[in-house]
Amino acid sequence: MQISKKKHIVLILPRGEAIRNFILSGTAEILKRDNEITLISVIPTEALRQVLEQNCNQLIEIQDIKPTYQLGILREWIDIVHGRWLWSGAAKLRWKIRDSEAKGLKEKLSRTVKKWTAYPFVSRSGVYFLTNIENKLSQGKQTELTYFKLIKDLNPDHVFNGSHIHSKNALPIVHAAIKLGIPTSTFLFSWDNLTSQGRILPKYNHYIVWNQSIYNDLLKIYHHITAENVSITGTPQFDFHFKTENLWSREEYCDRMGLSPSRPIILYTTGMLNLMPGEEVLVKNLAKIISQIPSKPQLIVRVYPKDTSGRFDKVKTELLDVKFPEIPWEKAHLTPLPEDLVLWSNMLAHCEVGINVASTVTLELAMFDKPIINVGYNPTGINIAPKDYSIYYSWDHYKPIVDTGALDIAWKESEIQRQIETYLSNPDRKKTERKGLLNTFFGDYLDGKSYVRIADTLNKIVNKYDKKA
Repeated sequence: MQISKKKHIVLILPRGEAIRNFILSGTAEILKRDNEITLISVIPTEALRQVLEQNCNQLIEIQDIKPTYQLGILREWIDIVHGRWLWSGAAKLRWKIRDSEAKGLKEKLSRTVKKWTAYPFVSRSGVYFLTNIENKLSQGKQTELTYFKLIKDLNPDHVFNGSHIHSKNALPIVHAAIKLGIPTSTFLFSWDNLTSQGRILPKYNHYIVWNQSIYNDLLKIYHHITAENVSITGTPQFDFHFKTENLWSREEYCDRMGLSPSRPIILYTTGMLNLMPGEEVLVKNLAKIISQIPSKPQLIVRVYPKDTSGRFDKVKTELLDVKFPEIPWEKAHLTPLPEDLVLWSNMLAHCEVGINVASTVTLELAMFDKPIINVGYNPTGINIAPKDYSIYYSWDHYKPIVDTGALDIAWKESEIQRQIETYLSNPDRKKTERKGLLNTFFGDYLDGKSYVRIADTLNKIVNKYDKKA
């Protein structure tokens, strides 16, 4: 009886959240049972190095290799072309922000030249033409000098990029694999990336996505991608919410957070500084509003873990009755630590109402059947133009969430107290809509087993795109 040789899969983990998605979730552990696994990864801490080593046969630390000056300029320019062609809500705002950031004469002139030289290429064919030039440059001399030899020596059967976006450090590896004829695949990191975070590059053999909506958008925007080259699996970042063994009792949670278990808990989660400027003012005003509610709710604020600006430091000293728990993320590569996977699920599980600005947290609150309020008004007394909290609810990825009716939007600061009090007195309000939101958005892919489906999918596509076949 002939024993089949194990396949060799290279997993690229170019950012800390990819470690959460494919290592801490258990995906790599499953893959390692039947394959030889090489991890090319960021290594945020020595403790995580050990975890990574346990989930692979070989660990290689990823190098942050900057593109050549010419390639960097080309990519920046193509992103302008792509954004103007796509012209999503996020692309329109980014266009305005870049215009407003050009202050001096030199900067304004540079911005004008970039825009006007981009216009002739603002079409699907124009974007493809420029991307082909970019790919040829990316697979040229620079790739040969960096990862070409490594990938050639490793000779894997497949290369998987764990984050298609915000992973410039992964691009030389993927381009080296493509040049060597090694099949590649990638995971679309988040639900808004197709319309808000720029292009997918380069062209992969296969794509793994969260849900049917992302699947549809991918095929609509990128005509060179065919349906048979896309798989829906769900996302492992939500699998941790289904680990009931990680949930504390309310008493334990409140004891850890310094809260009273007998009083309602309001959870506010902050957003990205570049999209939600002045949010610290909003939080201060919200704390004052909540303090006036007769049932005496407690406010706990989870500061966006990737916000390293320190803009809430002063607020923490001023709002002594508001809890700002430390979020266990490692600053190196902005990596969620295992402790946070437990903490975050408990913060969702034990709140009575969740408040945020057009965030993925809306989906997670619905998973715990928690009332949801979104903030649609700007912080008072601050001019944040051209940014505006209200416009995010019309963006391509978020409007379908709003349309389900599963949440309330406070369009004015004067509305939010009434909305909170309504939900505190009737937490089942919009329960049906919240369930409908999850069914519409996730279908059958929200069950805590996305990590298993991804492992199974990778096993299948490794055989499907067998470079030796």
